[in-house]
Amino acid sequence: MSLELVITPFDSWSAPPNDLRLTSDEVHCWRTTLNRTETEIKRLWQTLAPDEQERARRFRFDKHRRHFIIARGLLRAILSRYLEIEPREVELCYSPYGKPALAPEHGDEPLRFNLSHSGELALYAFNCSRDIGIDVEHVRSEFAEMEIAERFFSRREFAAFVSLPEALRTIGFFNCWTRKEAYIKARGEGLSFPLDKFDVSLAPDEPAALLHTDGNTREAERWSLSDLQAGTGYSAALAVEGRNWRLSCWQEPENR
Repeated sequence: MSLELVITPFDSWSAPPNDLRLTSDEVHCWRTTLNRTETEIKRLWQTLAPDEQERARRFRFDKHRRHFIIARGLLRAILSRYLEIEPREVELCYSPYGKPALAPEHGDEPLRFNLSHSGELALYAFNCSRDIGIDVEHVRSEFAEMEIAERFFSRREFAAFVSLPEALRTIGFFNCWTRKEAYIKARGEGLSFPLDKFDVSLAPDEPAALLHTDGNTREAERWSLSDLQAGTGYSAALAVEGRNWRLSCWQEPENR
């Protein structure tokens, strides 16, 4: 049984073209389910690097292991299409904070990417020359608690959160969470950049935006934040360095 994804008209996830090209003003986002057959999982496992396979083995629960294999295997499959090589030939390296990137062996290739998965859904973002981050979360109302918001949100965000009508707080919570995560991932600094030291918009009637960062009044001008309509029951956000870029959303086909 495949996960049913409900698409809104704002973000149309369509089949990708055979000839994939990225220019400096384009961002490509890909969506896929993590509900895959055993045959697919075995095939994707064979494309992983030894360090990825070792990381997969360390997962305690089989579901988490499967999702990691699928998410990383599909990342390699998509990267291979842009680079026009085999998935197992994709070489990755990692920042000191764990953000993956193409290894120097790929030369001066400017392709940058980020990925996120939650529940039964994975999202990927690709572009040239711009820092980028993406986050998707399976919306769970029991997670959107006042205590969690007070701990991780900035004071301004928490005030905006508690001012929302109770019926809108779950939406506001996950708007804030995914936008903050996408921005943190785009910066590539992990949690060394504290979550409560910057503000994002969160009210359902406000556009996604980085509003302020402590100690740098110009930082908000450097970034564009955008919501992604990932599917029913999910919240997702994209952070891209700079302005004036165009978004295309692709649906990764199953049973490749």
